[in-house]
Amino acid sequence: MTTVNQHNSCDSESDRTLTVEEAIARILARDFPPLALEALPLDQALGRMLAQSVISPIDQPSWDHSAMDGYALRHVDLSRDPPEWLVSQRIPAGSQPGPLLHGTAARIFTGAPVPDGADTVVVQEICRQDGDRLHIAPNEHANLEALIKPGANIRQRGEDIRAGDHILDSGTKLGPQHLALAASVGIAELQVYRRLRVAILSSGDELILPGHPLQPGQIYNSNRFMLAGLLRALGCEVIDLGMIPDRFEATLQALREAANQADLVIASGGVSVGEEDHVRPALKQLGTLDLPRVAMRPGKPIAIGRIGQVAFIGSPGNPVSLFVTFALFARPLILKLQGSRLGISDSPLSRPWRVSADFATKKPEKRREYQRARLLLGDNGQPRVQVFPSRSSAAITSLSWAAGLVVIPEHSQISHGDMVDFLPFSELLT
Repeated sequence: MTTVNQHNSCDSESDRTLTVEEAIARILARDFPPLALEALPLDQALGRMLAQSVISPIDQPSWDHSAMDGYALRHVDLSRDPPEWLVSQRIPAGSQPGPLLHGTAARIFTGAPVPDGADTVVVQEICRQDGDRLHIAPNEHANLEALIKPGANIRQRGEDIRAGDHILDSGTKLGPQHLALAASVGIAELQVYRRLRVAILSSGDELILPGHPLQPGQIYNSNRFMLAGLLRALGCEVIDLGMIPDRFEATLQALREAANQADLVIASGGVSVGEEDHVRPALKQLGTLDLPRVAMRPGKPIAIGRIGQVAFIGSPGNPVSLFVTFALFARPLILKLQGSRLGISDSPLSRPWRVSADFATKKPEKRREYQRARLLLGDNGQPRVQVFPSRSSAAITSLSWAAGLVVIPEHSQISHGDMVDFLPFSELLT
């Protein structure tokens, strides 16, 4: 990879073009009102953001129990000759055993409580039971005391969790494993933040919905469905405010109404600086434009700001630009608004996959590029990354073709075999 050094000039700090990292850091530095809390049963809490940390009320395991099917006994008894025991009780999982009688063994099953007096479980594979008599004989010359350690095959009380342990942090996005952990210590409901309400709208006189015949100059509004799907995948409540005509007053009114209903407003289209782009001037009249543009392709003319205390993101109207700017900027903002404690160091951008390039670029570019890409297996058995043939931000087919984005650094030229950063969609969109 060849890097060309250039000096970037900029205008005032408030209006200069930011790097991607600067933009994300600025987004995450903003404070917004916290969402209200609600208590949800475990079977309704999947995907929600935990609002209060969880402390275990019990030990886990709550009692010593067997990790294997076998026989529970006293380790000191393994020295007897011959190695034979009376089986004094049978202990299945879910039962409450009595104390182990001196000199006897107990038939025990996985998950069953170990009886008082027993300190070792011998696995059934080296045991033989005849009637009520147990024989342990892995081979006739075995030293059982040396072969079987004290405490073998017993899960001790509290070895995983102790009562009072901090087991889940606030700001955790609850997955199945977190719900299982809470359930394992008897917690039936969790305090979570309410769903983030996101109002979406599309700017453009040319837009119509699928199901209607296209007239000259019209296009179908695919962004509406992509944006709503991206938001629902992150657990948001979507408020669809439809399409806005390319007029300033209509844009102003639509943004005002959106801010009255939502915690976050996302508009697609109308964010550039053309005569028919009204989102920026409307935002400046209603609130503030915190982030005007980013040195990247696609998605440079992104607009991020606030309408009162409501967060706002304005994305270019091309579908690839919307998709990429959502993954890089909207997602971290949404996670922050939802109550996540993740910072920029936790971003997928900070932990890319390093893979070999199966492509080459023609010349260095001034802006960092995020090209649609997917992995394939090279002749050496190692993954290689290929890019979509077209760089057009209108090529919506590229999003279904790709499995992630490959990063082309600014002022750099990529040759076949260079190591590059690959950002999988599986991490950028969840």
